[in-house]
Amino acid sequence: MGDLRLSGVETSYGPSQVLFGVDLEIKAGEVVTLMGRNGMGKTTTVRSIMGLTPAKKGEISFGGVAIQDFRSHNIAQLGIGYVPEGRQVFSNLTVLENLVATAANHAGVDDPWCVDMVMDLFPRLRERAKQYARTLSGGEQQMLAIGRALMTNPSFMILDEATEGLAPIIRDEIWHVLEHNLKKSGQAILVIDKHPEAMARIADRHYVMEKGRVVWSGTSEDLLENEEMQHRYLGV
Repeated sequence: MGDLRLSGVETSYGPSQVLFGVDLEIKAGEVVTLMGRNGMGKTTTVRSIMGLTPAKKGEISFGGVAIQDFRSHNIAQLGIGYVPEGRQVFSNLTVLENLVATAANHAGVDDPWCVDMVMDLFPRLRERAKQYARTLSGGEQQMLAIGRALMTNPSFMILDEATEGLAPIIRDEIWHVLEHNLKKSGQAILVIDKHPEAMARIADRHYVMEKGRVVWSGTSEDLLENEEMQHRYLGV
């Protein structure tokens, strides 16, 4: 277990700079959101944390260890579970095979996640255990992607647009799991999402990005009260 901190992070794609001095902090056991319109740097921030698009400047630390120069698989082994935008499940493996393929205990927990626990969390996956992942609906694939990340037994999870494009009933089911199962169990999570009211229920604190910078941060109460900020930066 440990805090995740970003300090002065700058990231570029070739000559194009995307992040401009991003500062974030998520403490152990906290649920925190990162919000903003499309193209404002949220996914690039996540990719920098995971070492997929390494930061050019600044420091990223997890549990007091500077990880900005680590490779992605080493970052995962430290106990950071990643549910990427677009799900990216193993389409030619079954649901069960997807879950088993990532099984590990990176955080060294005493009661690790197992297949049965994930399927209890998402009963649809149990019903479809022998189906190939490519035959699942988008919502079921997202459940599988979350379950696959949990099977690594992370101390920290990142969910990038976990409910993007999903039917409201599926979106609500995933939010329910985040709020009533993962948060209550003390799972630290960074959630990238666009729904302030739902995120205010689920998360402890919030950051908002605009053009590669953090332009606002606050509690759930602050978020709901600040309608001007929501309109200006979130378009709601």
